[in-house]
Amino acid sequence: MSTAVVEPGGGTSKTEDTASIAEGDGMMPSPKSSPHPGRRKTVVLGGACTAAWAGSVSAGALVDCGPDLHRVGLACHIIALVLSFGAILVVDWVGFLWLVGKRDIHDTRRLAAAAQPLIWGGLAVLLVSGAMIRPDITGHVTQVKLLCVLVLMLNGIAVAPVMRRLHALPLGTHFKSVAGRLRARLLVALCISQGCWWTAALVGLVISTLRRWAGD
Repeated sequence: MSTAVVEPGGGTSKTEDTASIAEGDGMMPSPKSSPHPGRRKTVVLGGACTAAWAGSVSAGALVDCGPDLHRVGLACHIIALVLSFGAILVVDWVGFLWLVGKRDIHDTRRLAAAAQPLIWGGLAVLLVSGAMIRPDITGHVTQVKLLCVLVLMLNGIAVAPVMRRLHALPLGTHFKSVAGRLRARLLVALCISQGCWWTAALVGLVISTLRRWAGD
């Protein structure tokens, strides 16, 4: 049976060359591999991120680090936001350029690989510094920000297998030539990423400004 992952017009894509791409996208899985180890890894990483997020929120609610550490934590929080959010913006922008046919698919692969340490390192610092600035977790606005941080981390983990399948596609593959289900998953992940990042950043800015006005 020969099922193509990339539709006509997007380059050659025989089943034997793209079996790993087809798995999980509504096509016949390869008998030589199983998706379960990858799913278990995703679940484990998601659980680790959720635990780290919960620990940060709990520490921020229970531990008062004092005014000096609060200032240090706020500075680190801003720097980490610039690093991780800035890297995400560049990666997503290059991905968007591929969507409209202005970049090659492997441009996103190289950039994403280079940006991963900045993104996840920045997120780790955000969690640690977030606990130091003692967020008001009883406030609905703060809860929205915290939820956005959790969702964007889980989204990043969930989209990783999709990106691996995408980057295995032949050189010169266009977005319109990719299997429909894979296209949909990419667009949803992009919207979630940008929505959560912008919401978290803007909410954090509003909270910081209100605290400054209140003299806190």
